[in-house]
Amino acid sequence: MTPPTSPPTIASTLTALQARGLERLDAQLLVLQALTRPDHQRAWLLAHDTVPVDAATLERLDALAQRRLQGEPLAYLSGRKDFFGLTLLVDARVLVPRPDTETLVDWALEVLDEASAQAAPAQALTLRALDLGTGSGAIALALKANRPALQVDATDYSADALAVAQINAQRLGLALQFHQGSWMAALPASTARFDLIVSNPPYIAAQDPHLPALAHEPLQALVSGADGLDDLRQIIAQADANLQSGGWLLLEHGYDQAAAVRRLLELAGLQDVQSRKDLHGIERCSGGRTQAAKP
Repeated sequence: MTPPTSPPTIASTLTALQARGLERLDAQLLVLQALTRPDHQRAWLLAHDTVPVDAATLERLDALAQRRLQGEPLAYLSGRKDFFGLTLLVDARVLVPRPDTETLVDWALEVLDEASAQAAPAQALTLRALDLGTGSGAIALALKANRPALQVDATDYSADALAVAQINAQRLGLALQFHQGSWMAALPASTARFDLIVSNPPYIAAQDPHLPALAHEPLQALVSGADGLDDLRQIIAQADANLQSGGWLLLEHGYDQAAAVRRLLELAGLQDVQSRKDLHGIERCSGGRTQAAKP
């Protein structure tokens, strides 16, 4: 008689997933998800590596592994992504928020603090920011969460993306004003000017060789013309008419686009044009401000 086969353990399951081609971290996160445990419990896996994995968990895990091996982002598999201290719900309707975008949020908060320090007390309580192409709402929600008195508007061309952003705002208890449409054309005609406009727009060239690796994310949120600058040009051209005097426009862009974006900002008449580096030391964001009103 053939002896009964022992069920696989957490350790053997992780080994099998890596043998299928998954990276160790991905394998650990998928096992945690299949076990309905939080992502931060990777140490738990090591401490319980001899625990058997039941058939139902293995079935869930196999489905997740197949999707990951086909290139689907981990955030879509779990349905969530942490960004600037917030846990956001995400799915294929929106881009997955990237850690490098936190560079843009850090810069925006600096700009807001500077504007608040220079403003009269009453004006400081009514600072207004606009996030263009908000997607999951990551940037807008991070700004609102860190500066609760800030009035934040957010736009997106995609109704599906706005639906995700609105769900995140409701879950987090953060009040934003949402508008659907193309960049600043989405704003009502009566909208007052902003102290800050931020955007992480599409900036990948149509023939960029990296696009196939992003096939699971929405194409319209990635590609912007032959050189990747079409949407950045539109936003920069529209900024002055929608910013307060001395207001800032801050933009995320591609790893090799900083010089081109600074040039566009300068041609548009913006001042103090500069760039900021991301976590990898790459110039990832550029911005400038409108001319301040004379005293």
